[in-house]
Amino acid sequence: MLAPVAPALAAFTVCNQTSDIANVAIGEQIEGEMRTEGWWAIAANRCADVIKVKLTNRYIYVHAVDVQGRPVLKGSVTLCVDTKKFQIIGKDTCWQRNHLRGLFTEVDTQSSDNWTLFLKDGS
Repeated sequence: MLAPVAPALAAFTVCNQTSDIANVAIGEQIEGEMRTEGWWAIAANRCADVIKVKLTNRYIYVHAVDVQGRPVLKGSVTLCVDTKKFQIIGKDTCWQRNHLRGLFTEVDTQSSDNWTLFLKDGS
């Protein structure tokens, strides 16, 4: 007897089409609070599932830098990040809470359940 195949759970995937490793952090509204999380080190020509459940937010915020710390995406939304693996609740007073500030790009998922973002050289 064959069991039905479960659909893929990945809901927000980042594919790195640049020539270098991309270090990626994301932000999203959860229960009324902005939350950021990172880091995913995504090798060139590879993808990573950064949110593994059905998307509930239309907007996902993405911060991506190369191994030298140069931006892969041009962002305009300031959110908190850290130098090591992190989960941060809240977007204000980053410095006062011993975090860094990063510029995130707002990605409009158009209220889709799943979304794939492609990072490209010169994005």
